[in-house]
Amino acid sequence: MTVAPASDSPHSLGTRRLLPLGVAGDISWARHRERYGPLLLDGQRGLVAEVERSGLTGRGGAAFPTAVKLAAVAKGRKPVVVANGTEGEPISAKDVVLMAFNPHLVVDGVLTALAAVGGAEAYVAVSERAHRARASLESALAERGRDAGQIRIVETPERFVAGEESALVNVVNGGEAKPTFRPPRPFERGVGGRPTLVQNVETLANLALVARYGAEWFRSAGTQAEPGTVLVTAAGCLARPGVVEVELGTPVRALVERCGGLTAEPQAVLVGGYFGTWLGADALDLPLLNSSVPLGARAIVALPRDTCGLAETARVARYLAGESAGQCGPCVFGLPAVAAALESIAAGGRDAAEQLDRLPRLSLQIARRGACAHPDGALRFVESALRVFDREVELHLGGRCSARSREPLLPTGVAA
Repeated sequence: MTVAPASDSPHSLGTRRLLPLGVAGDISWARHRERYGPLLLDGQRGLVAEVERSGLTGRGGAAFPTAVKLAAVAKGRKPVVVANGTEGEPISAKDVVLMAFNPHLVVDGVLTALAAVGGAEAYVAVSERAHRARASLESALAERGRDAGQIRIVETPERFVAGEESALVNVVNGGEAKPTFRPPRPFERGVGGRPTLVQNVETLANLALVARYGAEWFRSAGTQAEPGTVLVTAAGCLARPGVVEVELGTPVRALVERCGGLTAEPQAVLVGGYFGTWLGADALDLPLLNSSVPLGARAIVALPRDTCGLAETARVARYLAGESAGQCGPCVFGLPAVAAALESIAAGGRDAAEQLDRLPRLSLQIARRGACAHPDGALRFVESALRVFDREVELHLGGRCSARSREPLLPTGVAA
C-alpha cells in the first residue's frame, strides 16, 4: 500500500476559506473576484497591526507570528518577498493543492505582503515537479497582467532541504539549494543582500484574507489562542486520503471521518510529517493545535497495525540522511549512522542490541550542531519512533516482527 494524497480532490471540514467551493475547476480571475471581492491595498499602513490582532501565524511549520516577520522586514531598505511553495517533503501536498486550485489567492497574498513591507519585487518558489501548480500560477499571473508584474516564479530542485528559508534565498540568488550558516538571517540580508520576507504560500493566502476582511473575521474560525483554518495532508489507512481544510482545534478523529474514516485499525499516528512526531493511536482524540502537539507542516498519517512502524521509520531515516545539504558533520556523518543503526534494528540483525545502545550517543553528537534544523528534525522523528514502537523494538531484537505487510507505506520519492 502506498500513500498517495488525492491532490486532485481537496475537501474541507466546516469553514472553507482557502480551498475551492464545490468541485474544483474554475480558477479564473473573474471567478476569484466574484468569490472574494476586491483586494484594496492602498493606505495599508495599519496592515501589520491588523495582522498582529488577527493572531495569524506561519503555516509552513514553525507557527511563528506573521506580524513579527512583516515588521522586521519592513524596517529594511528595498525589501523582497519570497513565497515558499517548495514543499520538499514527499508526504505533504497542501501547498501544491493550494497553488493549483486557488492560485489567485496566493498571488493576492504576495501582493499584500509587498504592500505591508514596502517592497516592489517578489518571487514564488515552486518545486520542479509541481507542474500543475506552476501552470496555475503562470495562468493567474498572466491574467493579472501589470498588477502582478513584480512577481516571478522560481523553480526549486526536488530536495527536502530546498524549502529551508536560507536555501530558498540561495536559489533565488542563483546558487544551490543549501542552507547557510547564520547570522545574518534572510530578514536582515537575503535576496540581493536586501531584507527578505520568506513566507509559506498558505500563510500568504491567509494574509490576503486578513487584508480583505480584517482580524475579527479571521478570528471567527479556530480557537482564541490559535485562530483560523489550516490545510492538512491526511494519509495512511484512510478511505479518502487527501488535503483537507479544517479549523484549528478540530479533533483529529473528525478529520479522519471527513476522509471517509479508517480502513484498518491504527497502531500509531504520525503528526507533522518527517520532522514530526510518532504518537500512539489515542492521538486521534487530540485537537489540531500546536499547544496540544507540534503540528509542523500538518501532514498526518494513520499507520495501520499490519505495517511495521520501525521498518517505516528506518526507511525514512535513510531518505532523510540522503536529503541533507551535505555541508556539516551532523548530516554528513551523523544521520547516515542513525539510519544504519535503525536498519540493523529493523532487520533484527546480530548487532541490533548494540546499535540500539548506540543511538543515544549518536543523538548527543548530532543535536543542535547542524547548520540548519535538518538533523534535529530527523532525530525528533527517530526518537519518537523508539518510544511509540518500543514493543516492536523488543520483538526485532529477538529476530521477530509483528507486521503482516512489508509493502512501503510512507513515500520517500525514491525507490524502496
